Amino acid sequence: MSHEGIATRSVMRSVAFLGASALAVSVLAGCSDPDPAGKPLAGQDIAPAARAEIADGGTLHWAVDAVPETLNTFQSDADTTTTRIAQATLPSMFRFDAAGRPERNPAYLESAKVVETEPKQVVLYKLNQQAVWSDGREIGAADFAAQWRALSGKDSAYWTARNAGYDRIEKIQRGDNDLEVRVTFGQPYADWRSLFSPLYPKEVMGTPDSFNDGARRKLKVSAGPFVLKSIDRKAGEVLLTRNPRWWGERAKLNEIVLRAVPRDERAAALAAGDLDLAEVDPAAAKRIALAAPPRPQSPSAGGSATPLMGPERRTLTPAQKRDKARFRGFEVRKSLEPAYTQLALNGGEGPLADERVRRGVARALDREKLAKLVLSPLGLPAEPVGSHLALSGQAAYADNSGAIGGQDTAEAQALLADAGWVPGGPVEERKKGEKAAGSEADKSKKGSGSEKSEKKSEKKSEKESGKESGKKSDKDAEKESGRKDSAKDSEGGDDGAYIVGEDNKADGDEGEHLAQDGKQYGSKQLQQGGVPGAYAPQGTAAPAGAAVRPLAKDGKALTLRFVVPEGEGSQSLRTVADRIAIMLERVGIRTVISKVSDESYFKDHIASGQYDLALYSWPTSAYPATDARPIYAKPVPAADGSLNVEQNYTRVGTDQVDQLFDQAVATLDESESRSLIRKADSRIWAAAGSIPLYQRPQLTAARTNIANAGAFGFGTPLYEDMGFLKKGSGAPAPSSQG
Repeated sequence: MSHEGIATRSVMRSVAFLGASALAVSVLAGCSDPDPAGKPLAGQDIAPAARAEIADGGTLHWAVDAVPETLNTFQSDADTTTTRIAQATLPSMFRFDAAGRPERNPAYLESAKVVETEPKQVVLYKLNQQAVWSDGREIGAADFAAQWRALSGKDSAYWTARNAGYDRIEKIQRGDNDLEVRVTFGQPYADWRSLFSPLYPKEVMGTPDSFNDGARRKLKVSAGPFVLKSIDRKAGEVLLTRNPRWWGERAKLNEIVLRAVPRDERAAALAAGDLDLAEVDPAAAKRIALAAPPRPQSPSAGGSATPLMGPERRTLTPAQKRDKARFRGFEVRKSLEPAYTQLALNGGEGPLADERVRRGVARALDREKLAKLVLSPLGLPAEPVGSHLALSGQAAYADNSGAIGGQDTAEAQALLADAGWVPGGPVEERKKGEKAAGSEADKSKKGSGSEKSEKKSEKKSEKESGKESGKKSDKDAEKESGRKDSAKDSEGGDDGAYIVGEDNKADGDEGEHLAQDGKQYGSKQLQQGGVPGAYAPQGTAAPAGAAVRPLAKDGKALTLRFVVPEGEGSQSLRTVADRIAIMLERVGIRTVISKVSDESYFKDHIASGQYDLALYSWPTSAYPATDARPIYAKPVPAADGSLNVEQNYTRVGTDQVDQLFDQAVATLDESESRSLIRKADSRIWAAAGSIPLYQRPQLTAARTNIANAGAFGFGTPLYEDMGFLKKGSGAPAPSSQG
């Protein structure tokens, strides 16, 4: 999946403590449905075409975020472009279908199945007899064995980012002939299909030096429809060319140029003819969509081909008319990424260490409204995500949100009251240097150096918002000024923090605004790429509602620090945070939104625990029993006295959830393994360490004559089938075809 980061598979989430009260909830909400996994909410939108309709030749210029630091997907600094190159040039035993489920890749495998379970699990791979490396050598057991030894974790000389699954292998042997590989596991492993995708040649995996350094800048030997021709770091380009030794369907394109273009520059690059294909933010998508008439819904799009909600075409402004001309020949293809945006609650310390408070926050949220706010303006299905571990259509999916319950103000207030937080309680004046009830005071230690930049960013955001929505009324200006004054009083004059929701404005028409771009934050070595961020419309009005007296306990107000990034591309993330803060205010929770630099947002705040609330996105995986384990593992004390949280950034976990993951990964009965995963998810919901909100949109600008490429959704791209339609196939001839 070129969508999420460096590994072709990876998941991330947050874990939380499950109290006794949660055990009474149904552990499998929604599982009465015979197939709770359902279907993807939105399918691929790639303009599918038969190979006979596609011209031979041409160069596809495809935007990427950066030229990769390494070509080895198993290293910690691999990124989305690393994955994209690996998909085009290296073997994968299994790839993902349109529903995000693993399927055998016939280019490399004739079959792969478990042939023995006692006394040990044995998987027999039968390789495609035509499968060869670019140097002519057959792909075989030696390559499998070299990759296992490198990734098993037994040799610390290999600088690997992950070894899950490989550490369970006991031995790898040649089968009855050179085309058979027998893999014997020392422990049962349900997610065995996740292994050897991608598969590197033994020349890369054979020694620590070749693994650590040899494959960082070069791939001398590969085995895909394309080969890596060159990397020009100065020009920011990676050139892939057709593999002359490829035994499968011959690639339609001569070349693919992966060009590093910042997301805020992609619209201009498309208009200038420098790009043919690029993931874009919603604001750019709205501009580009003006150039192409709304497309009829295609069967493959699964509902995603509905038009972007934008201006009335008959009354375009002069700027919109110019955009319509500039982007003629392009269209926007859209789907939903295999990733979702969540609200993370830091349960490591402060008020959110109490499960009742976390559950109170969860019950205050209207997730359906947030999903509609973000996705409806894009013409995408606006349904909240019901699982931490999978998305609708993936095999492990089931809507387990019933374990926590929907929005209920009375229930939220009852939970908070049970935890001792009462409305209108006395609040002692905080002495200088004293920490608040929430962890917002931490920023005075860590973020004091960024106050000027936060103030500058806030002014810039206000200026940009004025451009989008027009000048604010005097009344609005007074209200905004009041927020800042309140924030200064609360935070000792920190201009980077502000309180949301005090004006109680009425709800606006959420469908009038187009969701804007943001950032995706997560452990880099576990991301899978795709369009970053949480999205929400700028300028959305606050909901109406009677003011609620703030909650207090032991002389301290219940004030939570909501950390958001301050960069230009993160305005939407801040807007989503604003709306959530207003929802929390309705139950008496005061929220101070603190803006920090994009560079420090994840490393210095999320990963280090310097936050109460935060928004960031995680990709889901076809293998949650393996990939979600470090995200939900119960933190344990390290030898030096620190807490080892792995990727569990909410810092709470339970032995029970750990046990369910352990059982699921060791169960070879796929139905039972899925049931265990769903039980684990139900308990994660009940603990309210993180609250899934909505699946993230995937928007790709493409020339109208490009086929089999665009918004891939869950599916793995088929690089050999991409290309430009032939003349007379209903689209203009490609300008970049050679």
